[in-house]
Order: sequence, then structure tokens, then C-alpha cells
Amino acid sequence: MSTGTSTGTDAEVELAIGGMTCASCAARIEKKLNRMDGVTATVNYATEKARVSYSGDVSVGDLIATVEATGYTAQEPTPPAEQTGPAEEADELRPLRERLITAVVLSVPVVAMAMIPALQFDYWQWLSLTLAAPVVTYAAWPFHKAAFTNARHGAATMDTLISVGTSAAFLWSLWALFLGTAGTPGMTHPFELTIERTDGAGNIYLEAAAGVTAFILAGRYFEARAKRKAGAALRALLELGAKDVTVLRADGREQTLPVAELKTGDRFLVRPGEKIATDGTVEEGSSAVDASMLTGESVPVEVGAGDPVTGATINVGGRLVVRATRVGADTQLARMARLVEDAQNGKAAAQRLADRISAVFVPVVIALALGTLGFWLGNGVGLTAAFTAAVAVLVIACPCALGLATPTALMVGTGRGAQLGILIKGPEVLESTRRVDTVVLDKTGTVTTGRMTLLAVHTAEGTDEADVLRLAGALEHPSEHPIARAVADGALAKLGNLPTPEDFANVPGLGVQGVVEGHAVLVGRERLLADWAMRLPEGCLLYT
Repeated sequence: MSTGTSTGTDAEVELAIGGMTCASCAARIEKKLNRMDGVTATVNYATEKARVSYSGDVSVGDLIATVEATGYTAQEPTPPAEQTGPAEEADELRPLRERLITAVVLSVPVVAMAMIPALQFDYWQWLSLTLAAPVVTYAAWPFHKAAFTNARHGAATMDTLISVGTSAAFLWSLWALFLGTAGTPGMTHPFELTIERTDGAGNIYLEAAAGVTAFILAGRYFEARAKRKAGAALRALLELGAKDVTVLRADGREQTLPVAELKTGDRFLVRPGEKIATDGTVEEGSSAVDASMLTGESVPVEVGAGDPVTGATINVGGRLVVRATRVGADTQLARMARLVEDAQNGKAAAQRLADRISAVFVPVVIALALGTLGFWLGNGVGLTAAFTAAVAVLVIACPCALGLATPTALMVGTGRGAQLGILIKGPEVLESTRRVDTVVLDKTGTVTTGRMTLLAVHTAEGTDEADVLRLAGALEHPSEHPIARAVADGALAKLGNLPTPEDFANVPGLGVQGVVEGHAVLVGRERLLADWAMRLPEGCLLYT
């Protein structure tokens, strides 16, 4: 990521954009940035980020200034490892949630009274006004604020439609109540299936103003929650890594440090059961490494001196000394997180189409509303009826999901895939899956849970299965090896409590040995058992 001025060569920067409220905002920012010499920009509304390639004399400061001049904010984004957690995200959503609750609680009775004539008592319209006013002012304030900000820059977005539509419906209702005939005691809105032309002076649209606000706020809130959950996929990947590492100094001292302070070339210690801190090469020791978080394979990988290991995998066998070869953003885990983020930042063909439509949707709707007003005025129906028809066009256009649903669905899809262990390289890949008719899996791990289970116990003739399972399960219970855990869990499930082994010892890469209920027991590979067969005293039990 570039953070300075370009020196004639192409550079790339990612900016976090603030203040966007719909896909039209993203389209405006993208258009402004692409007008700059040597700049190619893609703005994603769902992730609230812009990826910008620039050259020549353009600097990051110039890019940020252009975004701010458009009416939004921009800054270089926080690294995934430092992004806010669930508590901070909940705080970010609280204002929106409070406005949504207010809108829903007050809008439901307004809509009910307007739609059910039996609920329309003598002064119901004035109660509707009392309930709808906070919804159209307080709850809808973000829409009005965004519309005003965009208007200052000569632009119109989805917020403009929402603000204009709800305000027009509310102001018309005020006029009808105070200056028209709608405020008359006993006025009703009968539920009719036929259309009858009126001058509109006795009609109020408070339910439309309040209801549209509540529905749009609900959509914004659930959209924000979906975006936050999808962003959690990056944190979930990064949290797989170790937090601390035991570094071996030149004088033999062991020093515990945060993983962020580990440097390429450092030697660090990995004890059994610990996560490997970063990508590296084994220098001392041998062990089994559980790499199921990367590969899905439940069988651990045996490693020894000279073998590569990957950060965030688990050492389930012996003691290892590893020399770090890649740290920080160069590790395989970091590259996986970056792959997910790149996938969320990209744009599929459907999203680009949605952005183009959203960019022209608002001015087209406003033009249609003005055209409707002019058409009915020209037909001599009167200002009141013409204005009513124009307001109807604006109101029904407010809940436009095209610019919201497409980017959010793509982002959530890639994020959810990452949480389930499926890394999607880009939204265009996700979009192309509709044409897939055959799926080919290259290894068993892709269709397993990554955890081994005990299926059956086979014993020699004359040997009791329960005895074998009890002794083997008891000895395997203290081990962290995936196969050992499968045997121990299977024994616990079938037999209940297991005896406690004595003199337990792990033979790295081969198996375990110990004493259970007075019996010397050895569990491991055939090579280990063959090596011990000639040296064990009579009566020792061998299990493979």
C-alpha cells in the first residue's frame, strides 16, 4: 500500500470512505476520482472503501482532498488486526438502532389507523400527526442531512429521494390538516378498491411518511449488521494466529514477545499444543503438525529438521525450534486475509451495472415526478391533485434496493465463505458460479470437518475389545495429537470414565507410552511397536 507521493510510476492506495449512504454516493466519488489525471479508482459502497491507482504528480493527499471536496471523508483504512471488535461495532450501530426502534414504535399505530377505518376515531388524524412528527424529523434526520449535504455539491442520491418523498408527504399532510379539510373532526380514510378523483385537500399521507422512514431505516440497519458480520471474517482469519511467541536468543535465553515483534530470521520455540507463530523452517526437533485450519485434512503432517511449517497451525507432538522465514503481511495467513478483503473490495459485472443504474436513478425519478406534476397541471386537474400525483412518484421510488442489495450480497457471500473455509478470489468468481454444473474436489480434506473420529476397534482373537479401548483411550487422553484425541473421545463415549495413566511419555512422530492399571502400554505406529517388540517384558500389551 502506498502512502506517499507518486514519483512517476504507478502506485496504489486503499482509502476508507465515510459518509456514503447509497450506491449513488459511491458512483459520484468514483467519477470524481477518475477525472483526475493518471487516476483509476473503484469505489465499493458495501465495504466503504476505494481502491485507487495513481501516477504522475498525484499524491494520497490529493486523492483524499478530492473525496472531501465531493462531500465525503477519506482516510487510509485501519489494518484488519487493529479493527474494532464486536463491542465497538455495537456502539457504532446503536444510534441507527435507536432511530429504528423509535420509527417502528411510532409508525405502527399511524399505519394501522390509516389502513383500518374501524380505528379512525374523531381526532385520529391529529394523533397520527403527533406520532409521525418525531419519525419524519428525528428518525429520518440522517436522510435529510445527507440530502442537504449532497444538494450543496449539486448532487442527488437515494437519500434525496427519501428526504424529498417523506418531507413532501408530511408537508402535504400538514397543509391538508391546517388549511384543507383533513383536520375536520370525524374525517375518515375509507378502504376502497376503486379510484376516485379528488382535490386531495381532505387526504393525509402521514402513514406513508412514517412507514417509508421505518422501512428504509430497517433496511439500513440490517445492511449495516450484514456488513459488520462480513467484516468479522477477516478478524476470524487473523485470530487463528498465535498472539505470543517464545524467541530463543543467541545466548540461549527464552524471551516471550508479542508475535508482531517477531522478525525474519528469529528462532522461536514451539511446545506441544502451541500454535506456530509464523511461517518458518524447522531447525530442531520433530513433531506432528495439525494443519486442518489451512487444508481441511484431519491427518496431521509429520515434520522434522529442514521441513517448512505454516503460521497458525498447531504443534501436536514434540518440541520444535523454528526459524522464521516470513512475518507480518507476508505470511500465508495474512495473504489469506488479504484475499478475502480483495474479494470484498472488487466489483462483479452485476454490481457495476447496479452502480450505473443507481447513479442515474435519482435524477430520473425526480424528472418523472416533475413530469407528472406538469402533465396533470396541463390536463387541468388543479394544483392539489397534480401535486399529490408527483408526491406519489417520489414516495414509491424511495425503497430502491438495487444499489444496496447487490454489493451487500456479494460482500456477505465472500465473507461467509471465508468463515466456512471457502476462499473466493473475487466477486466475479462468485457471480460466475451460476454457470457451474460440475464440482471437482481435489482431496478428502475439502469435504471433511478436519477432525478425526473413532469408527471401529479391531482386536486379535481372544482379546476383549473393551479392555483394548479402555487402556488405549486412557493412554491417549493426555495427548494433543488429533488421532490420539479421536481414540480418547471414542473411548470416553463408549466406556465413560477412563483410568489415569502413569509415566506418560510422548515419542515424537511415533506414538505414546505409559502405564495404565499396572500394564505397560504402548500406542503408536507399527515402526515404533516393531522397535519395542523385542525389548518389552512378557505381558506388555502392544496396540496399533
